[in-house]
Amino acid sequence: MVYDIISVRHRKAISVKHPEDIFDVIKKYAKRSKQELFLVITLDSTHQMIGVHIATIGLINRTIIHPREVFIHAVRDMASSIAIAHNHPSGKIMPSSEDEKITRRIKEASDIMGFYFLDHIIFSKDNFFSFRREHSIFRDEVL
Repeated sequence: MVYDIISVRHRKAISVKHPEDIFDVIKKYAKRSKQELFLVITLDSTHQMIGVHIATIGLINRTIIHPREVFIHAVRDMASSIAIAHNHPSGKIMPSSEDEKITRRIKEASDIMGFYFLDHIIFSKDNFFSFRREHSIFRDEVL
């Protein structure tokens, strides 16, 4: 499947206060793809969504991501915060060890580059997993 729209800028203000706010915007990507998509959500300093960008398109059960593919969108959008997300076409939303590794790596890079890292969402058509809500990587932070 070829994607005509790789990046979507939001004209209407979408405020992110909870992981559900992110899921409401990105769940449409799970319905449109049988491949893993890795998304970068850029936000301003008040957590208003700037855009949703497809950073990579993978296979049916994996995608490869590097921090450079994440932060190019954050820099271009002049974002102050980011969230990342990827779909699991299988419908199983529990993170793999690779998902945990990339989340830690993006978190470390965010800290170095000065972007606030809101969350990593793993989603399917109907459900999602939030690292912020369910994982120790974000335990001492508030959204």
